[in-house]
Amino acid sequence: MSVLDRAAQTEHPVLEVLAARWSPRAYDAQAAVDEAKLASALEAARWSPSAYNSQPWRFIVARRGTELHQGVVSALVEFNQAWASHAAVLIVAIAETADESGRSNTHAVYDLGQAVAHLSVQAHSDGLHVHQMSGFDPEKVRELAGLEPRFVPTTAIALGELGTADALPEAMQQGETAPRMRRPINETIIASA
Repeated sequence: MSVLDRAAQTEHPVLEVLAARWSPRAYDAQAAVDEAKLASALEAARWSPSAYNSQPWRFIVARRGTELHQGVVSALVEFNQAWASHAAVLIVAIAETADESGRSNTHAVYDLGQAVAHLSVQAHSDGLHVHQMSGFDPEKVRELAGLEPRFVPTTAIALGELGTADALPEAMQQGETAPRMRRPINETIIASA
């Protein structure tokens, strides 16, 4: 399946990379990650904007075949374990919700989201695919990485090359090819003048 098969039918023109970006569950379980492309995705995250340039994002980067990757897989809910374990890389996005002195950063999760968005767009532009997951146990990740309380595991991310839908459990296959849907933009905007 090519990326073009999944391009969004947008109401207004957007960058091609944004229209083509989607979140697959079918990953090529044999393809190793292209380290240069992974580095570029992480670099894009590094250069995303943040309040007061606080850069409150951290990442655990676990390559398939490593003990760290297996540890992240074990922190995923069972549904996500069934497919995400095939991704070349699992990343856990972590928000630094307070600085070293204990001062709270109320925008940390927002800024982390921007960093992950930049990562996902860069990865897609380079031919990699990203799928973000909320279905994981943050406390298992906290223990795995020895995180201080001010670091909050927020999202798990599968990253790798696209696989085929028939490699997925049957119940997941249809979702890989079903039409992509979003609510209309006029239902998204609450107020406009």
